[in-house]
Amino acid sequence: MSTLSGSTNGMTYAPTGKPQPVCQPGEFVFAAMALDHGHIYGQTNGLREAGGICKWVYDSDPARVANFLTKYPEAKAARSEAEILGDPEVKLVAAAAVPNLRAALGIRVMQAGKDYFTDKTPMTTLDHVAQARAAAAATGRKYMVYYSERLHVESAIFAGDLVQQGAIGKVINVIGTGPHRLGTGRPNWFFNKEQYGGILCDIGSHQIEQFLHYTGATDARVVAAQVGNFANQATPELEDFGDANLVGDNGATHYFRVDWLTSPGLRSWGDGRLFLLGTEGHIELRKYIDITTDNGGDQLLLVNKDGEQRIPCAGKVGFPFFGRLIRDCLDRTETAMTQAHAFKAAELCIKAQMAAVRVSR
Repeated sequence: MSTLSGSTNGMTYAPTGKPQPVCQPGEFVFAAMALDHGHIYGQTNGLREAGGICKWVYDSDPARVANFLTKYPEAKAARSEAEILGDPEVKLVAAAAVPNLRAALGIRVMQAGKDYFTDKTPMTTLDHVAQARAAAAATGRKYMVYYSERLHVESAIFAGDLVQQGAIGKVINVIGTGPHRLGTGRPNWFFNKEQYGGILCDIGSHQIEQFLHYTGATDARVVAAQVGNFANQATPELEDFGDANLVGDNGATHYFRVDWLTSPGLRSWGDGRLFLLGTEGHIELRKYIDITTDNGGDQLLLVNKDGEQRIPCAGKVGFPFFGRLIRDCLDRTETAMTQAHAFKAAELCIKAQMAAVRVSR
């Protein structure tokens, strides 16, 4: 098995290098607020690495603001949400609020004339989806989503490049596994279903977004879904397991499983995998760890008519989404992610959650 790159049909399948900053210094100013989830740091890092400047930070908890400022000292602590929304220099607000509050915040941001970049899951009810869609249409602003398990994983980025190049033909099936470690110190909202939305709505959103992206489906129906709480009875509203089947409007099929059951013995928070079956080959992603080797995570395994390849992606691909998002905000284009795609992934994860049957031992 090759550990580097190979070629198929005259095309070389190898990472082409990291993207560079896409704007001039000071051209793209953003703010961070609602620091309820640690993903705000991934969102901020991605925007800064692509050339963005974080001018403000706001949260109701001064300790969270202080911690943010130790990492990004160029930012200033805002006195209120309104101070950020009233600043004409701010073009985008990045936020990681409690999930059931994300839609309302996004609507306020868009109504203030700014684009919005929220952590997943971007909303928790179909009413939220309808309200956010209406606000985005009325204001012309963006409601973008940090689906980090595709957008901030280099092997996942490269898999998309391979699919576009035709390396495995047409993708007809996606299988995703999203195990997570529960750990300790989670906030109270994490265990309240009304606030976090349920496991399929929450971390399942990553899986459904990937299915739509890699297959090119623009809609899907939920065939079956299940959730359960097998190991955390002390927090009865937590769902620590969920799975679902979907069929896309183009005939592609999808199965995914998500859980909060990662063993403390694993060196990573989760052994996330993704399997893409194409008409001319298949791809496997070992995203965060590969316990079969010493190579670490971000491993892409490609099989097609020319043989087998293992392609290490860490440090070689970068995260082009963030630069594209910045340019989209400046140029009013849709190169990073379409608004329709962002909302459809959110809608389908909510529908999967609503359809879920509760299972138990």
